[in-house]
Amino acid sequence: MAARAYWQGQIRLALVSIPVEIYPAVKSGASISFRQIHEPSGKPVKYEKVVPGIGPVDRDEILKGYEIGKGNYVLLEEDEIEAVKLESKRTLELVQFVDADEIDVLYYEKPYYVVPADDLAEEAYIVLREALRKARKVGVGQLSVRGSEQLVSLKPCGRGLVLEILRYADEVNKAANYFRSIGDAKPDKELLDLAGTLIEKKSAPFEADEFHDRYIDALKGLIEKKTKAKGKRVIEEVEEPAAQRGSNVIDLMAALKQSVEGKTSSSAKGKASSSAAAKAPRKRKSA
Repeated sequence: MAARAYWQGQIRLALVSIPVEIYPAVKSGASISFRQIHEPSGKPVKYEKVVPGIGPVDRDEILKGYEIGKGNYVLLEEDEIEAVKLESKRTLELVQFVDADEIDVLYYEKPYYVVPADDLAEEAYIVLREALRKARKVGVGQLSVRGSEQLVSLKPCGRGLVLEILRYADEVNKAANYFRSIGDAKPDKELLDLAGTLIEKKSAPFEADEFHDRYIDALKGLIEKKTKAKGKRVIEEVEEPAAQRGSNVIDLMAALKQSVEGKTSSSAKGKASSSAAAKAPRKRKSA
């Protein structure tokens, strides 16, 4: 396999060990990378490792240090850090099995594909995959990788297994801290029915490739215009839609009814025309 494994080791379930390799299931999306440029010279700005009172230093003179007091550090060599003994460095032991819906979506962080390391591991791998599928359970364990021990889940995915990095409890903010001020009032039944009808009307299978980063597209367009303008300043005037005011209940009821019936209010038409104008080429201001 061409990709580099994120982790290599074994999954252990009681006395059964399955050699596996773990590969990233996702990759970075489209992005625009900027450099800091010294405007008078047009040259990129560089950064150096500098020690106060000494100046620039070589990378091979740098160690990792843990501050135990102001200005007092314990220095650690890379091989000392690597030598820290953790069984999870090479073994992912499944210590618990839970229903998939028991793990809140807030705890899921990043997915990885898990594949058998060789043909000999495939039989046990398939048995584990099908046992999880039949039981409708998710395996939970910990593995050590790149300087930390991570909490993970393991579940079937098609012909394989997917491992997902989970956040620890102290990494997740308690929802009550943000939602406690929201009232307990029951919504108006007609409003609820209208909202349900609108949701049903807009329901469709999720197709990930139908969505893309419009901000990146707009930045690329700006860069292209700037290139054609030969470095001159380019500013596009964008009209922001005016905020609507009034009775929330009346506005919400009218908006929901119009949405369900497929009608467009005058303000919505204004927004639509603004949106269309935003898509149309605009005059550039050059300086």
